[in-house]
Formats: sequence, structure tokens, C-alpha cells
Amino acid sequence: MDVMDWVIKFIQGGLGSLASYLAAHVLLCLLPAFFIAGGMSALIPRESIMRFLGRKAPKYISYPAAAAAGSLLAVCSCTIVPLFAGIYKKGAGLGPAITFLFFAPAANILALSYTGVAIGVDLAFARLFLSLAFGIGIGMIMALIFRKDDEARSTRADDAFSQHGGMRKGRTIFLLVMVALLLSGTLKLDFLTNSYVDFTLPIQGLDTLQDSLYQLVPFDPAKGEEGVSAQGLILITLLLIIALFAWRGFEKIHDGANAWTWGAFGFIIFTLLVASTRMEPLSGGLKVMLTGRTVAVAILMIILGLMTGKNLTAEERTDWIWESWRFVKQIFPLLIVGVFAVGIIRQLIKPEWIEFLAGENTILGNLAGVVFGVFMYFPTLVEVPIAKMFLSLGMHRGPLLAYLMADPELSLQSILITATIIGKKKAWIYVFWVALFSTLAGLLYGAWTDGTSLWLIVLYLAGMLAVLSGILWVVNRRKNKVVTV
Repeated sequence: MDVMDWVIKFIQGGLGSLASYLAAHVLLCLLPAFFIAGGMSALIPRESIMRFLGRKAPKYISYPAAAAAGSLLAVCSCTIVPLFAGIYKKGAGLGPAITFLFFAPAANILALSYTGVAIGVDLAFARLFLSLAFGIGIGMIMALIFRKDDEARSTRADDAFSQHGGMRKGRTIFLLVMVALLLSGTLKLDFLTNSYVDFTLPIQGLDTLQDSLYQLVPFDPAKGEEGVSAQGLILITLLLIIALFAWRGFEKIHDGANAWTWGAFGFIIFTLLVASTRMEPLSGGLKVMLTGRTVAVAILMIILGLMTGKNLTAEERTDWIWESWRFVKQIFPLLIVGVFAVGIIRQLIKPEWIEFLAGENTILGNLAGVVFGVFMYFPTLVEVPIAKMFLSLGMHRGPLLAYLMADPELSLQSILITATIIGKKKAWIYVFWVALFSTLAGLLYGAWTDGTSLWLIVLYLAGMLAVLSGILWVVNRRKNKVVTV
């Protein structure tokens, strides 16, 4: 294979990865997440966040609250990042915010349930407990390392949104309905995924188009390549139209809504409905199947539309739209770059290499699982069948857990986006701790599967956490003395 063939292969891999991601994961996951993040930034008073997740909130409240909030969101790491940005901007302490960022994609309820069914209950429990322990541990470490920065940030007034008082009931319900919209688009429950009504549109040639797309865009489940269907191409086209309307309608929203603004919302509603259906190209037309998800998305968007006019003031609506758009501009370009880069790297890395390196519960094997999670990102739940495949091909269960913990946290695009939110230094130190603790988690669980006593494993874990807690306590006490003096 000459250089030009490699270049074409890399470009095809990058574009294929990007097209697959945009078609399959952006609309029902990321779009609602951006609007939720914008809503948190614009509508939640700073005091409400500070009360439960602020730097001065009791640790026995803030860290469990962050983990509990994350456990309910069955979404990808790229979807969690905008939500993380929302609570961090509104004053959440770095530690609890990091715990939320780590725990939500690694050990949410749906991911744990799927892991238990597909691979084993023991692995699901290990993923839960170690993610919880290490997620809180990483959050506390980050809060300690960057204590001065966190203190300075917490004392700065939020001039853009200096709201006071408690959270109004109408705002709370509005945000909860948006969360329900996000969950209705991501949960894989039978009543949501089953189709109840179908009809055929007389559109010819889509079956041929879909065959061509599968030939053009890489499609290899072993590498996480999902391909692009005809429905996916339709959704990408609609997404580009939304981008055009949003740029003209949201960029100067403080000057007032215009036709572009309403057009953007109209296309967003239509696109989410299209994404919630199932489509099957046939020789005689396009078969459209309305699912339970379609009904849920439609009902929730009607409720949101009514609540937007009734429960929010004109100023609140403007702030909500602007903050959502600001998050899109900050995060989405880096997401595009990251997903494209992952598609290129996939062409270089062969799964067989990881299987060879991770066949035993060694430090190298667990590090290989972690590195694989960085460069071979899979959307939420997709990593589980991939992990099952590696297990059947000889990967040790220890490195397998290391991969399952690292994959949702350390994808290349998530690292790039997180760096824009908290800074490069904080982001790379976070990456270091996640890689370290994911490796340790794999070693501990792998040792248990190899026959080491469970009580001894628990003792190792407790001792490690005790030492960490002791170091944090000593350092914290010394810093308090320095501040007092």
C-alpha cells in the first residue's frame, strides 16, 4: 500500500467516524444535553448549585450528590461534558464536578445493567464500586491540588447571571422535562424502542443509496465503525440545516428573536422526531416506523413548548438560548476534531494487538486496556458488546474492567473538550489520575478473578483509600494552618 492509499484510508476512516457519530449519537443525546447545560447556566441560581455541589458544601453531601446525579444519566461521555460545564460554570466545586464527570458515563444505571447481563454480575458490581470509590477519590484529589484556583473561582461573582434566592418551581419543572427528553432519547427500553405504527413513503432509490453508503463509509463493529444508513444521511443533512439557522438565529439572540430563530427551533423539533423513528429503505419506498420513543419525544417537546412561554420570562428565554448556543460553539468544534482523529487512529490500531497485550492481569495488560479506551472510543453501551468480544478472544477480565472504566472517561474528544472548560493543566492531571485508578481497578479485580481472597482485595482497596484520605487530611490541615497564620 503506497502513501496515497494510506492517506485515502485515513481520510475515509476519519470522515466515516464523524458521519457515523453525527448520524447516530448527536441528535437525541447531545442536542438535549446542550439545552440542558444552557438551562442550568441561565436558570439555576448560583446558590442552589453551591448548596449541594459547592466547594464549601460538606463533602459527605457534595460528593454522593454528584455521583447520584451521574448515576441516573445513561449517556455518552461527550453528552456528559456539556452538563459538567453547566454545573461547573454555576459554581460547583471542582471536586464534586469531577466526580460527576467521571461517574456518570462509567457507572450509570443502564451501563451497569447491560454489563451485568452481557458479561457478568461480578464485573458490573466491580465497575460500580470501584467507579464510585475512585470517582470520589479523583474528585477529592483534584480539589486538593487546585484548591487555590477553586477558592478564587468561588469568590468571583457571576456577573452574567447574578441571580439570588431559591430556584423557582417553574424553572425546576422545565429543566426536569428537558432531562426526561434526554432520557427518552437514550434509554433502550422495550416500550420506547418497539414500533407501533408504520407506513411507506413513495421515495425511490434509498435502498440503493444505503448500499452505497455502507460501501463508502467504513462499517466494522469490531472497530466500533457503525457505518451510515440512509436515515443517518437524512439526519446529517437536517443537522447542517439546523447549524445554518442557529448561526443566524441564535448568535444575536439578545437583539431579539427573528425568523431564523424560529426556523432553527422548527428544524430541531422536526429532526428530533425523525431521529426517534426507525426507517427501512425498500425497493418500493421508505418504510417509516413510529416507535414509543417517537411518541415520548413528541409529547415532551409539546410540554416544553408550552412551558417555555408560560414558565420562563422573555429574559430567561433569551439567556437560555444564548447559553446553550455558547456551549455549542465552545464544545462542538472540538468534538468534531476529536471524533475525526479517532477515526484515523482506528485505522492504525488492530484489536488483536490489545488482545495479545491484555491476555494476563499485568500492569502492562491493564495499561493496554486504558490506552485502548483513549483511542478507540465507543458510545455508551456499545463498549459492552465490544468488551464481550475481547473477553471471548482471550482478554483477561482485569484489563477488561480497566478498559470499561477508561473508555467512557478518556476518549480523545472528551479530553479536548474538558481542557477547554477547566484548562489544559487540570485536564491532563485528571487524565493521569483516571488512567492510574483505572489500571489499579483492573489489577484489583483481575487479582480476585485469579483466585486472590476477596477480603484481601477489600483490604488492599481500603488501605489504599485510607492512605489517600490520610494524605488529603494532612495536606488540608497544613494548608488551613498556613491560611490561619
